[in-house]
Amino acid sequence: MHADTYLAEGGRTGVLMLHGFTGSPASVLPWAEFLARSGYSVIAPRLPGHGTDWPEMNKTTWQDWYAEAEKGLQALAEQTDLLFIAGFSMGGALGVRLAERYPELISGLILVNPALKDPHGLIRRASALRFFRKTLKPSASDISKPNPPVHGYAETPLKALHSLSLLLRDISPRMAKIETPILLFRSLQDHVVPASSSEAILHEAKSLEKNLVLLENSFHVATLDYDAEIIHQESLAFIKRGEAKHSQNGVASTGDPT
Repeated sequence: MHADTYLAEGGRTGVLMLHGFTGSPASVLPWAEFLARSGYSVIAPRLPGHGTDWPEMNKTTWQDWYAEAEKGLQALAEQTDLLFIAGFSMGGALGVRLAERYPELISGLILVNPALKDPHGLIRRASALRFFRKTLKPSASDISKPNPPVHGYAETPLKALHSLSLLLRDISPRMAKIETPILLFRSLQDHVVPASSSEAILHEAKSLEKNLVLLENSFHVATLDYDAEIIHQESLAFIKRGEAKHSQNGVASTGDPT
């Protein structure tokens, strides 16, 4: 499992890639490497408490995860002219918060099965168990492919899960303020995040450009599943469209010119 922060220095367009809850950069690594090979500067930070063990994660909060994501954004902003955020699951929630906080910095928001809503308070109710136990029992990774790679914790730390519920509460009113172009990928079979989560950002965001791509052959962790290549190619096309718009405004900013 590649649990460390992934860094690739490329052209003057940057992509901040954010992994999911209990996961690590391993869940977005093939995607990050693809964009790096395409000529872009990429940072996929390991969020605090992730990529080690669940007791460590139980010591962290959503503010810690967000601060690390914000740090990555600021690092990319110093070395690039154009910035995109790519977030998977909880990484999508962090990306939405950053897009609302820094609209002038972010030219596009790429979301894969984003966790933006707590369906019927399920996360909040589960996190109430933190008073009685430390984790939820191990569960299988939601990947359709056989023998999926390890990319995060099997057990769910409940104190951290409670903090996730607070993050979702925090971003709920922020979605209506988003004007950044959006590319959204949603798996038709997602056993972790319901479709209503993706529908929320499509319905509430004020973005003039909202693109939905349905993934027919992948489960929640689509970045490591059968449709990963679709995610790679569609996100590359989305970034290139953003670069073209930026160039039309009189400033050139490209990754690989090919």
